[in-house]
Amino acid sequence: MHELAIVQDLFKLCETNAMKNNARKVTRVEVQIGRLSGVEPHYLESAFDAFKINTICNDAKLIVGTQDVIVKCGGCGFEGALLENSFLCPKCGANKLDVVAGEDMYLMRLEME
Repeated sequence: MHELAIVQDLFKLCETNAMKNNARKVTRVEVQIGRLSGVEPHYLESAFDAFKINTICNDAKLIVGTQDVIVKCGGCGFEGALLENSFLCPKCGANKLDVVAGEDMYLMRLEME
């Protein structure tokens, strides 16, 4: 479960941002997880809740949003969400797709006091 390592890095990022902004604590952490990122939202939430004790995120709420897989077709130029994991262009059926978004995890917002 690599979500534990991700949470540790997330706490470090929160601590760094809190210090830069002279904040005492983080109250809300918003992340966006791409469907192809390999990160399981429920495992991330569990790890966050289990390991936030005695950190700057002790009282923080984790908000997880998901990012659809956005592709661009090299055949017809279609660009949009891939709603199924077929990896064929929904417009022309070609398999010349480049993933534009949905493979990463991003820290979207921090609320601090």
